[in-house]
This record gives sequence, C-alpha cells and structure tokens, in this order.
Amino acid sequence: MGELRLMKGNEVIAEAAIRCGCDGYFGYPITPQSEVMETLMDREPWNETGMVVLQAESEIASIHMVYGAAASGKKVLTSSSSPGISLMAEGISYLAGSELPCLIVNVQRGGPGLGTIQPSQADYFQSTKGGGHGDYRLIVLAPSSVQEMNDFVELGFKLAFKYRNPAMILSDGAIGQMMEKVVLADFIPRLTAEEIDQKYGSWATNGRKPNRKPNIITSLEMDSARMEANNIRFQEKYAKMEAEEVLFEEIQCEDAEYILVAFGSSSRICQKSVDIAREKGIKLGLLRPITLFPFPKKPIAALAKRVKGFLVVEMNAGQMIEDVQLAVRCDVPVVHFGRMGGIIPSPSEVVEALEQKLIGG
Repeated sequence: MGELRLMKGNEVIAEAAIRCGCDGYFGYPITPQSEVMETLMDREPWNETGMVVLQAESEIASIHMVYGAAASGKKVLTSSSSPGISLMAEGISYLAGSELPCLIVNVQRGGPGLGTIQPSQADYFQSTKGGGHGDYRLIVLAPSSVQEMNDFVELGFKLAFKYRNPAMILSDGAIGQMMEKVVLADFIPRLTAEEIDQKYGSWATNGRKPNRKPNIITSLEMDSARMEANNIRFQEKYAKMEAEEVLFEEIQCEDAEYILVAFGSSSRICQKSVDIAREKGIKLGLLRPITLFPFPKKPIAALAKRVKGFLVVEMNAGQMIEDVQLAVRCDVPVVHFGRMGGIIPSPSEVVEALEQKLIGG
C-alpha cells in the first residue's frame, strides 16, 4: 500500500506529478487552482527528481512551453482554471494537431467571463467538443474525489502517450479545494529519451538518430489533400479511443426505474440523492461518466431500454445533457437539473427535481 496522507485536491495533483516521473510543469496562477504550482514550488522537485517547474508570464506562454517540451518527448503538464484554459485554447489545438502528448488540468470556476472563483461545471462543452479551432478531441477525465485527482495524473499521461494526444483532468473548485485521505502512488523513475523511443516510438525531436530522417513536429500542412489525410487519421484515433477507453461507474442501477447522470462534484451529491430517493420508495440509480470523452454512450443506451427516464445533474445550464440525449435516442425522457454561478445543489434539491420533472412530469 502506498503512502497515506490528508491532502487538498490541488495539492495532490502536484504530488502525483512528481511521483509519476513528470519532467516539467509550466503554468500561471489563477484561483481556485493556484495550489498546484504553489505545492510544486514548495516541494522543490528539481532537487529530488530533476523535474522543471516554471511560472510563465501568462497562460498563453505556459501552454506553448508545454508544446515545446512535449515535442521533445517529455512528460509535461500545466494547470489552470476556466478563463485561463480559454487563453490556452489555441495552443491546445496546436498540440492536438501536432499529435503531442501532455496533461492539462482544469479546476473549473463559474462563468462566463471572469465570473466567480466558486466551483462550476460549465466548461464541459469547451473540454469535450474541442474548445479551440479545428476538428480535434481531448481525452477528458472527470475525477469525483481527491483520490481520483491523484490516480488520474498517471492515467492521463498513460492515455496521452498511448494516443499522442493531449489529455485533460476536468475538475472543479470544490474538488480542488477539499481535503480527503489519499493513497499516494510510489515514485516512478523519469523516462530517458531512449526509453521514450522504445515505449512510444521515435517521433520526438530528441536529436538525430542513425537510419531515420529528422523528426519535424508541426500542425501546419499547406497541401489540402495531406491535411485531409491527417484529419482522417485523427478521427480514426478518436474512434479507437471510443472503442477502447470508456470509463464509467454505475451505482444501484440494477433495479433502478430512474437514472441520474452526473460527473465530478455533482456525482458525489447524487450518491446521497440516490439514498434519499430509495428511502422514499423511488428506485433511483446513478451513472457517473469518468471519461467525458470518450463518453459512455453504450451503457446509457442500454439503461434507456429498461428505465423510465434520466435526470442529468450538472453545475451548469445544461451541457452534458446533450450527449445523454444523443445516447438515449428519444427512447425515454431526459431532463436537466442544474445550478449555476458557483452554487452547489443539495442532494434533496436533486430528489425534488426528479419528482417534479420526471416522476410527476
């Protein structure tokens, strides 16, 4: 068993990055995720593992530092919160277009605009539908606990390198700031350039090698036919993610007549809502998407064949509900309940919404 600690979600992102052999972190402070960089600076991992930690002059600078380091095959990450991720959007599109692995952490806050520093889930569209320009996708992991904030760092890097694609941990201010017990992973040695080549292929710009041409990392292609071929390859990669990497959790769905669908902080609230509803004689279950892309379409479609309806619970105006509706294909009603502007709903509010919108609707 690994080391047991009481830590904030933001703090554990930093600790997990050090322990998983991360080569570098480049970021810029913004509430409610600033503890990621603060913890790294306090830990001074450059003395322990050789990890580089640098505060850039802006979010735009930090994401392009990630691009440069990722192009050389390094295991690198950045973190920010909603407005900061918006500033990174162009660079994230470049990373996807250049097929570069990296990890991006978004500890969401309420918007639009500067909004509030309180938690939100209003970046779902931005994270799962591209966010920047062009036809691209991120691998998106949605933790619901401090333990998963820890676990998803290594998982995010694993998937990013497997598919040579940026991965994102989509958290929020509640999970980033809460403290829970967490079992930390053991330290993993940083990979050498040779080990990167052996494990993931020799695509990185880590120096000229015998018997191969120089590696050129770019998202620019002036030939339209070649650019289309690139895009076709990208879409095939995303389809493979959807076939092989879907993660989700079902809670009391076996006999459920109604299903809640929620991710992250909302799913924690909904677990209690399930208990409250069952005490009232309502057979309620919860499906929690862990990967928001790839989205668990098939499990939701299977449930739609035998339940009476779905209530999608989000801290936004209604975003993930569109993916649930597409999966259900109008077989049963799909309705939404959400709070906005940094308001966290209570479990009893969710049950009331279920009774009003589905059972009594």
